[in-house]
Amino acid sequence: MLVLPGGGYQNRAYHEGEPIAKWFNELGMHAGVLHYRLEETIDPASLIQDVEDALSWARDPEVSFRLAINPNQIGMIGFSAGGHLAAITAVTGKIKPDLLILSYPVITFEEDYTHQGSRSRFLGEDADAEQVARYSADQRVDRHTPPTFLWTSADDGAVPVENSMHFAAALSKAKIPFELHVFESGRHGLGLSEDNASCRQWLDCCANWLRGHRFVRNDE
Repeated sequence: MLVLPGGGYQNRAYHEGEPIAKWFNELGMHAGVLHYRLEETIDPASLIQDVEDALSWARDPEVSFRLAINPNQIGMIGFSAGGHLAAITAVTGKIKPDLLILSYPVITFEEDYTHQGSRSRFLGEDADAEQVARYSADQRVDRHTPPTFLWTSADDGAVPVENSMHFAAALSKAKIPFELHVFESGRHGLGLSEDNASCRQWLDCCANWLRGHRFVRNDE
């Protein structure tokens, strides 16, 4: 599982990186945190290339043999802005994960529902309508998009719930398998949700979803 922390494209939140990878380790999966580039001037194509390079590395025959990785079972999880990077790579990249997990993700750059800081960092202050549409992941979903698990909270004050709902609607239209969980209340940036018992249910839900896709062994 490739882990993409959030941070508004300004930093990479630690609690959405290594602790998440260790949780996947507990499920019996390999996991690694991608330190995607953070530069003063962001080049969207280079950021997406960072993700594709990591996916290619994990699928490399020598690497997959040495680490006992199944090259056909490479998943990706992204949080907040990292969720945007994961999603936009999964819908537009030449190299895609085999499944996708999105945690309170930034999906759209449309004015009404975007996270303005992430949009400004990713596209700059003067993005035109074509750029906004190109990098709004919900507008780029097609039949090649991988199965997706999404979770968020209805009252997320930073990234509106509509981001996840719009992506889920696009997946439904494209007939892509997905699972969406919207918890009633939870602050943005929960990570493992250690301080929110309701939202912490996402861990069990996600683990069960991974079992259904045979990424995690079912010991029952």
